[in-house]
Amino acid sequence: MSQQHSKLVTIATLVATTVAIFLLVIKSVAFFYTGAVSILASMIDSLMDIGMSLVNVFAVRYALMPPDKDHRFGHGKAESLAGLAQSCFIAGSALVLLYSGGTALVQQKGIDSNSIGVWVMLASTFITFALVAFQRYVIKLTNNAVIKADSLHYVMDIMMNGAVLLALLLIDFGWWWADGLLAVLISLYIMKSAWDIGYQSIQDLLDRELSAEIREEILEIAKDSEGVLGAHDLRTRQSGNTKIIQLHIELLDKLSLFEAHEIGDRLEARLIERWEGADVIIHQDPRSIVPANRQGLFVE
Repeated sequence: MSQQHSKLVTIATLVATTVAIFLLVIKSVAFFYTGAVSILASMIDSLMDIGMSLVNVFAVRYALMPPDKDHRFGHGKAESLAGLAQSCFIAGSALVLLYSGGTALVQQKGIDSNSIGVWVMLASTFITFALVAFQRYVIKLTNNAVIKADSLHYVMDIMMNGAVLLALLLIDFGWWWADGLLAVLISLYIMKSAWDIGYQSIQDLLDRELSAEIREEILEIAKDSEGVLGAHDLRTRQSGNTKIIQLHIELLDKLSLFEAHEIGDRLEARLIERWEGADVIIHQDPRSIVPANRQGLFVE
């Protein structure tokens, strides 16, 4: 990852932490004055945001460390571990929220005043929207897994803020149950999001193959490379922001070792140009050792 990308990712994690702390403070004030369980839900979510953002700060810094003698492939999987930790935090907040919302429904609990709550939730929505816009900019430039997961969570926060605002407005019309019901619905949505984030993180930790589209593009680049007669045994995985690509290419038997090496180097350079920072390993096979039914093919 370039120095500019590393700087952007670090700034994004610090900004998210600062925003989460500020939102927790103003939502705590709103809950103190209103007693609305839907605002409590949003407040708990902000508390979890702080925990996740702190995890992200340390995870990103560790993931950006260059490879060393004990970690030859770098430290990129720290990002996936952070994503897994995020999913646990999110699931925990959803369970607390589910309990609070259910309790409010059973006890038929109302709220004291919702004017300050409305203003706080409007301010929270605006601030969170600005944060997500900045995170999307960073994601576009870096494709960082931690920032992706964090951004998804803040998009959820925007939806949650809208639901809280709706609940507060419905309470004005005497619909006391809207507060607890919205809290329960939000908790179920958060649980689904926690599952999605956790599943993706686990797949990255288990070295799942890159998408079919990326693998197809790798083979197309190999096919378009001078001197490459075929490609097979493609294996790929993701480690943090680094794509790891391994494949065998088919070459003419008569080529010298130097010529075969040059062809492999050119293909490697093209793949790294397409996916910056990719770790590429290419094995050159003389055509005569490739099974006859696979000669001239570009297959996985």
